[in-house]
Amino acid sequence: MTLEQFEKQFNTEEACRDYSFSIRWPNGFQCPRCGHAKAWPIGKVLFQCTSCHYRTSVIAGTIFQDTHKPLTMWFRATWWVTAQKNGASALGLQRILGLGSYRTAWTWLHKLRRAMVRPGRDKLSGYVEVDDAYIGGESEGKRGRGSENKILIVVAVEVTGKKIGRVRISRVPDVSGESLLKAIQESVEKGSSIPTDGWQGYNGLSKVGYTHEVTVAKRVKKSDLLPHVHLVISLLNRWLMGTHQGAVTDKHFEYYLDEYTFRFNRRASYYRGMLFYRLIQNAINVEPKTYDKIVNTEK
Repeated sequence: MTLEQFEKQFNTEEACRDYSFSIRWPNGFQCPRCGHAKAWPIGKVLFQCTSCHYRTSVIAGTIFQDTHKPLTMWFRATWWVTAQKNGASALGLQRILGLGSYRTAWTWLHKLRRAMVRPGRDKLSGYVEVDDAYIGGESEGKRGRGSENKILIVVAVEVTGKKIGRVRISRVPDVSGESLLKAIQESVEKGSSIPTDGWQGYNGLSKVGYTHEVTVAKRVKKSDLLPHVHLVISLLNRWLMGTHQGAVTDKHFEYYLDEYTFRFNRRASYYRGMLFYRLIQNAINVEPKTYDKIVNTEK
């Protein structure tokens, strides 16, 4: 889909609502309260269930809920965010949409970042390199198990031959076995082969259903032992320092990890339109979160 095609397809509120309807209810209306399949339309926006009389709209329960802006503007924002190859900024979004408030642009961007993680997404499988790293802050990302003013993450990378597949990135509180295994189990299918370094926190992998390969060599760089996962870590840090200039707050760090993962896993997509469609689909299926909740609570 080109920009011209996008503007032609989604140039009215009705077109955006109809497309949202097709994503939320692909088999026809279904009442979110009782599951009934029939409803009366009320005006242009609401539907009333013919069974329990519950009223809802196509954007209720989505990231667009309670918006005071037209859906056409939200769709345009989604298109712009996915069209940015290296990442999006709130200032850029404010400028492109002509929003009077930076706060509105910032909130929209964080809502879209939340939508970049599809609920119930598939786990990685096969041969998956895993390592932990401290990243972020003003200096270059440090690998190791102690670093001030850095954020600790676990990175899992699918490897097929010499090629990198999908990635998953999780924030963890520490490098204990409990924290590392929890992050891996949430990201990687059991039965997968997982090479790691010799850190003791990974020792329990074989007991929870994985084939664990320990790679240790005193005279070889750690990045050479696990080259794919360390390439991803390096690219992530470069992205944070380049696109966002290191200005990522601790509280909202995971939103940026979601954006990076979304973009990285779709780096081979030739058509920008496919990224737009995927993000809109996710946005319809992600529960809403208000500005206050985004600002005052962690992800």
